[in-house]
Formats: sequence, C-alpha cells, structure tokens
Amino acid sequence: MQTVTPEARKAPRPRADALRNRERIVTAAREMFVEFGPDVPLDEIARRAGVGNATVYRNFPDRDALVREVVCSVINRTMAAAELALTQTGDAFEALERFVHTAADERISALCPMVQSAFDQNHPDLEASRERCERLVGAIMDRAKAAGQLRSDVDVGDVMIAAAQLSRPPAGTGCDIADRYVHRHLQLFLDGLRASARSVLPGTALTMEDLRKA
Repeated sequence: MQTVTPEARKAPRPRADALRNRERIVTAAREMFVEFGPDVPLDEIARRAGVGNATVYRNFPDRDALVREVVCSVINRTMAAAELALTQTGDAFEALERFVHTAADERISALCPMVQSAFDQNHPDLEASRERCERLVGAIMDRAKAAGQLRSDVDVGDVMIAAAQLSRPPAGTGCDIADRYVHRHLQLFLDGLRASARSVLPGTALTMEDLRKA
C-alpha cells in the first residue's frame, strides 16, 4: 500500500490590510525618529500611523525591532532608486546621483547613527541590507569609472560619508534651511566626483572597511 505524504503547509500570507498597517507604522516611525530621535514613545508612533498600540507591538515586539526595520527599509528604498535609474538609462553616474539624492530625501544621515547607539549593529537583517548596499554602490562606481565618468581616486566610503555629512543640518541651523539647500550642495559634491575634475585629493580613497575600523 502506497503511503501518501502530505504536502508541507505553507505559511499564510499576510493580509493586505496587515501589510498596509506595517508600512504605515514604519513610515510614521521614520518621520518621528528623524524629528525626535530613537526614544520617541511608541504610543506616539502608533497615533501618527493611525493604528492601535497593539498593532505596533504585534508587528514589532520591541523598539529595537522597529528601529532596525526603519533603517533597513530606508537602505532598501535608496538602493531601489539607484537600481531603477541604472535600468532606465544605463548611465552609472546618473544611478550614483540618484542614490545620493534619495539617501538625503530618506534622511539616512539622521537614521544611521541609531544603528551604532540603539541596538545590535551586527543583526543579520541589518548586515544583509548594509552589505547589499555596499555591493550595489561599489558596482555602480566601478561601472562609472570604467566608462570614464567617475574619478579613479574615490571609493564607496567617500560617497557614504560625504552624503551623510552634507545632508545633516549644521549646528545651530534649522532643518528647513538645510532641506532647502541639501540637494544643491550634494550636486556640487557629485560634480566634484566626475572624472573631469582637475583637483588632486589629499590622502587615499576611503573604503567601507576603513569606516568600520574608524
């Protein structure tokens, strides 16, 4: 007699409304982390997201899980913008520009410090997003160098640290002033990355490994 092995049960897919609620929570948390820092009450995040407190805790058991999800989602959206630009135009430098400007719009400079201060920065989810980002930006930069678009004496770390610094408001100034000029100043930086730049940079190219050791 032949025994029929039952098929493994598939995990149920989240309902559409549950996915929308999770996205609303992440969006509200991102906005409030930027405005008030990582210690903003979760009740306030729930209120801005338009969901109940129980919905927040059902999706994110603690603050660390929510902060991590916010940072990973920002990194992933920033990468998606670069990938889309590369697909649409095939222009590596334009993809690099899209990455840098989107990183500023996503407030990555305000969120990334929380990775070092708020929770385990070696969490597998965070490491996966970070490593994928480094690979993507590195590949785009290599492609731009090969095409003669990008100067040869820069590396991924140079782009990351400059984008973060230029999109952070200077001490003593309001965020509205910084927002008004951030893309202007980022474009000045990007123009300086072009292969046609005649300056000689002091020091050596900054890699992501250099940043991790700092």
